[in-house]
Amino acid sequence: MKQTLSKNKFIYLLLTFVILFGFFQPAPSARAESNLHSPLVKAQKQLATLTPQEKVGQLFLVTFEGADTNPGSDIYDLITNYHIGGAVLERHNDNFPSYENMAEESWALINNLQWVEYNSSRIPETELHNNSLTPPSYIPLFIGLSQEGDFSSHSTLLNGISPIPSQLAIGATWEPDLARDVGFQLGEELSVLGVNMLFGPSLDVLSNPKPDQPSDLGVRSFGGDPYWVSKMGQAFISGVHQGSDNQIAVVGKYFPGLGSSDRLPDKEIATVRKSLEQLKQIDLTPFFSVTGGAPSKKETVDALLNSHIRYQGLQGNIRSTTRPISLDPQALALLMSLEPLGSWRQNGGLLISDNLGSQALRQLYDPTGKSFNIRQVALDAFIAGNDILYLGNTGDQNAPLSLSEIENTLNFFAQKYVEDQTFAERVDNSLLRILTLKYTIYEVFNISTVLSTHNLLSGIGSGRAANEVARKSSTLISPILGELNNVLQSPPQLNERIIILTDTASEYICANCEEVHTLRKHSLEEALLRLYGPQSGRQITSANISSYSYQEVINLLDFPLDTEYLDQALKSADWIVVVSRDTSPNRPSSLALHRLLAERQDLIRDKKIIVFALNAPYYLDATNISKLTAYFGIFSKLSPFIDVAARLLFKEIPSPPGDLPVSVPGIGYDLITATSPDPEQTIPLFVGGRPDESSEGLSLEATPTPSVYESGDLVEAETGIILDHNGNPVPDGTPVQFVINSQGEIIQLPQVETQNGTAEISFIIERSHDLEIQAVSSPAQSDRVLIRVKADAQNQAGTEPTTTQNVSTLTPTPVPAENKDPASPVSTIQEDQKVKLQVWFLTLITITAVSIFAYQIGALLGQIRWAIRWGISSFICGMFVYNYLVLDLPGAEFITGSTYLSLRFGISVFSGSLLGWLISFLALKYFPTKKLTSK
Repeated sequence: MKQTLSKNKFIYLLLTFVILFGFFQPAPSARAESNLHSPLVKAQKQLATLTPQEKVGQLFLVTFEGADTNPGSDIYDLITNYHIGGAVLERHNDNFPSYENMAEESWALINNLQWVEYNSSRIPETELHNNSLTPPSYIPLFIGLSQEGDFSSHSTLLNGISPIPSQLAIGATWEPDLARDVGFQLGEELSVLGVNMLFGPSLDVLSNPKPDQPSDLGVRSFGGDPYWVSKMGQAFISGVHQGSDNQIAVVGKYFPGLGSSDRLPDKEIATVRKSLEQLKQIDLTPFFSVTGGAPSKKETVDALLNSHIRYQGLQGNIRSTTRPISLDPQALALLMSLEPLGSWRQNGGLLISDNLGSQALRQLYDPTGKSFNIRQVALDAFIAGNDILYLGNTGDQNAPLSLSEIENTLNFFAQKYVEDQTFAERVDNSLLRILTLKYTIYEVFNISTVLSTHNLLSGIGSGRAANEVARKSSTLISPILGELNNVLQSPPQLNERIIILTDTASEYICANCEEVHTLRKHSLEEALLRLYGPQSGRQITSANISSYSYQEVINLLDFPLDTEYLDQALKSADWIVVVSRDTSPNRPSSLALHRLLAERQDLIRDKKIIVFALNAPYYLDATNISKLTAYFGIFSKLSPFIDVAARLLFKEIPSPPGDLPVSVPGIGYDLITATSPDPEQTIPLFVGGRPDESSEGLSLEATPTPSVYESGDLVEAETGIILDHNGNPVPDGTPVQFVINSQGEIIQLPQVETQNGTAEISFIIERSHDLEIQAVSSPAQSDRVLIRVKADAQNQAGTEPTTTQNVSTLTPTPVPAENKDPASPVSTIQEDQKVKLQVWFLTLITITAVSIFAYQIGALLGQIRWAIRWGISSFICGMFVYNYLVLDLPGAEFITGSTYLSLRFGISVFSGSLLGWLISFLALKYFPTKKLTSK
C-alpha cells in the first residue's frame, strides 16, 4: 500500500513539474525574425560549424577573367580552397564570349560556379577517412552584376534579356509604378539566369547637374529631387524583389551618394563638401527611404555599396576632411548611427565595399605606382565597418589584382582570425549578416534550390516594360507647349529634305569581340521609314533622308574640303534632326552639335532644327537652345525611345507627357521651383473628413461644412492633393499653414508638412463664434471654408461670457502619426509578444477543455477514478505536445515554421490531448484496476 502511494506521489510531483514547466515556456513567434527556423537562427547554427578559413572566405567577392570554371582556373581555386563568398560578373573581364548567346552563356557560367561550390563540399568518404579531413560546409555563392540599363557601360548584359531604360527616363515619367514594372521585369529575368545579387539601383540625387565635369552622372540617376528619387528607388527595389520571388539581394548604390561629388570615384577619390545636415536633407534621404525608413520589407535594400568618397565638413569643420568613407571607421560609424540607417543595420543590413582594386585606391595607397598592398586595403575596409569586401581586378588594366595577391589576403585574414579575438568577433558579426541574407534567399542550402532551370531561358528577352516608359517619359524641353504649334506647324512633308545627325554609341562584349553598336547613325532613319515610309502611309521617302554621324560633322568643321558632300547636304536640307547624347572633353566628337551651332550658322540658317536628347537634357546652354526649333528629352537610346522620337517629329504625339526630372539651366528650369506648389491651383480643403469619392454628385474640389460645431469640439481639417508646377503631388515635407479667421482676427495654427501630397491638422474650438479656415502652401492656397459654431446660452441671451478665451488661444491637437512599419523593431516585438500570448492562451484553453470533457464522459459512465485519470492523461499529453513544439525537437519545424501558427498549435495540442484520453481509455479496457484487499 505504501509503495503504491509512493508511486502515486512521484507521479503527482512529475505531473506538477510538467504543468508548471509548460506554463512558463514561451510560445514561438509567427514572425520570421524570431521564428525558431528563421534565417537568423539557421545562420547562427551554420556559423558554429565553420572553420576560420571558411569564415573569412565568405567575406570576399571577387571578379575573374574568362568563363573557365574547371580545375586549374583561378576562380575554381578561390572557391574550392579559399571558400570565397561570391563572384561579380563583368563583360570587361571576358566572362561572356559572345554577344548572340549571352543569356545562355551567363546561365551556364553561373550554374557552373554554383556546382564548383557544391562539389567542393562533397569530399569522398575514402579521402576523408585517409586524411582525417572535414568536408567544408556548402554555402551558395553570391553571383552579382550591375545592370543599369540603356546599353550603358555600367550594364553587364547587353543581349539575351529584355532591355531596360535608363533611370533618368524612369524618373521623367514621375510614375513609381513604372519603376516597379521595370524592376519586376529585371528581377524576374536575372533570377532565371541564376543571378542572386544586383548592384543597383543608383540612389544618387542629381541636385546640381555638372555637364562636362568628371562628376556628371548623366542618365544614371532617377533625378534631382530627393523625394522622387526615394519614391522611384523604393518602387524599383520592390519590383526586383517581387519579380525574383525574393531570390535576388538588392544592393543600393552609391552610398552615401555621388550626386554632389566633384568626380566619379573610379579613377580618383571623390570629394564632397557638405555638412552632415546638408547630406541628411538631400544625399542621404533616398538611402534613409530604402533602409529603416522603407514602408515595408519589399522596398528595403538588402545591402548598400559603400563608395570611395571623402567628405569635407562632415562634422561641421570645413577644413576637416575624412578619409574615403569606405575606409574611415569614425565617419562611417557616424553615418550608420543615423536613423533610420541604424535600425536597418541592427536588423541585418549589409555594407559592401566598392571595388578595393580600383585605380582610385591604388593612387591613394601608392602614389608612386610601384607597389599596392591589397591586404592592407582590405583590412582597413573591413575594420572601417564593411561586411563584404569586393576585390575587383578592374583598376589599372596593366596591373590587375593577381591570384596570389587575393590568396595572400585571404590567408592573412584567416591567420588574424585565429590570433586576434576582437577581430574574430568582428568577422563573426559580419558573417552572421551574410549567412542570414543567404538563408533569406535560399530557405535551405541545397543545390537543387540554388540552380536555375534551363527551360526557363526561353521565357526571357521579350519584356515590354521599356515601351511604356518610352511613351510616358518623352518631354518637351523647349519651347513651351503653347508655342510649339507656332514654330512647328506641320511634320516633314513628302518633298522636304531631312538630314539626321547622330552621336553614335558602341560597347564591347569582351576584349577580342567586335564592338556592338548600341546607337547607329541610321537608327532614327530606319524608325522613320518603318513608321512613315512607303510601306506605312508614304509620308516620306528614303531618297529624301540622309544620316550622318557626329564624327562626320567634326570632320566637316575641321576639314571642310574633304567633306563637301556633307556641306552640300546640310545646305539643301529643310530639316536638320539631331540625335544627341552627353558631352565630354574625353570624347571630342560629342561636341559636334555645339560647334556646328557656333561655327557654321550659315548651314543652319532658315532650317527647322529638331534635337532629341537621348541622355541628360542639360548639355546645351541658353544660346544653343535659342537656335533650335524644338528640343525634346528622350533620355534613352533603346529602340522604343527612338520610335518615340520619330513619332514626336511627325507630331503623332502632340503633347509629350513627361516632365524634366532634373534642373536645366539653359531654359531656366529649376527643379526646386518646379516641385513647389503651383500657384495656379486652388488647394482642396475638407473639414470634418473627406466626402465619399464613390458618391455621385460630390466633388472633391468643394466640400460643404458638416454639422454645426459647439465650443470644445475637435475640428479636423485636411487638404486634398497639393500639386506642383508639373501637375504631380508635391514632395513629402512641403510646409502647409492652416489659417483661421474669427471675427476679423487672424490666427495661424502650427505649420504642418505634407505626406503623400496632403496635409492635415486638428484643433479645439474654444469660442462660440463662426470661423473660417484656409490652407496655404506658398504660393498656393485654398478657398476659405466656413465652420459654423453653435452659440452658447449666454451668447443667445446677448450677454458676453466672462470665461470665453480669445480665439488666438485655439488649441491645435497633434495629428495621429501613421502606423509604424510593421517590420520595425518596436512593432515587431509587440506583434511577437501578442502572437506568443495568443498561442499560449489557446493551448491552455484547448488542453483544459479536452481534459474536462474527458472527465465528464468518465463521470457519466460511473467511472470516477478513471474519469480523473482520463482528464489527467489528456492534460499531460497535451502539455507534452506543447513542450515538444516549444523546444523545437525533431519534426517540430512542420508546425513552428508555418503560417497560421496559432491554429496549427491549437490543432496539435488538441490532437495530443485526444491521444492521452485514448491511451487511458485503452488502459481501462485492457488493464482494469485490481481491487485492494485488506489483510
